[in-house]
Amino acid sequence: MISSLEYNTERNHLVIPEYGRHIQKLVEHCRTLETKEERNRMATAIIGVMGNLNPHLRDVADFQHKLWDQLFVIADFDLDVDSPYPIPNKEELAARPKRMAYPQKRPRYRFYGNNIQGMINVALGWERGEKREALAYIIANHMKKSFLNWNKDTVDDAVIFKHLFELSDGEINLAAKEEDLLESKALIYRNTNTNRSKSNHTSNKRNHGKKNTRTTNNNRRRKN
Repeated sequence: MISSLEYNTERNHLVIPEYGRHIQKLVEHCRTLETKEERNRMATAIIGVMGNLNPHLRDVADFQHKLWDQLFVIADFDLDVDSPYPIPNKEELAARPKRMAYPQKRPRYRFYGNNIQGMINVALGWERGEKREALAYIIANHMKKSFLNWNKDTVDDAVIFKHLFELSDGEINLAAKEEDLLESKALIYRNTNTNRSKSNHTSNKRNHGKKNTRTTNNNRRRKN
């Protein structure tokens, strides 16, 4: 009968599985050493072995600090050695982090997105004049294009002007102007044309590579 075999059900829980069972056994043995000098010597050796398991992190800032913290975590914070760094607190590591406040932005019209509201706020910060009016028309055209992304039909400019008037709290009123926005077909054509140009550019690259390969193969055949 072999009586020295160990089963996982009989072993202690692995605190940090990444370091394996042997590192944890070394830490447990380090805790049993009588003198502090022996524990310090062995703790330093264990830190060296832990560092060798992650050689790509040696140049990372505070890597040694992290290793010493993990050493105390494996020892369940019951290890009397001289650490070059402050010994971590068990209660602080076990405490839950504070709940972070998540920004709740709920635009009036979701199909425009939150960026439109930011652009409108920027326009409201400018002085009234041609520059601000030009920016307002750019925003309105962008709103129209965003509207068409959700509704591939047409949209009346009066609807866009009304939404812009509401989002700017009545500060931007393009309905009183005589200038119209871009046509829906033009905005949709721009989107599709941009996608086509990207796909054509990619296909041209692929075809160019195939032509070069064919030319090279033909030259080799002629030489042979």
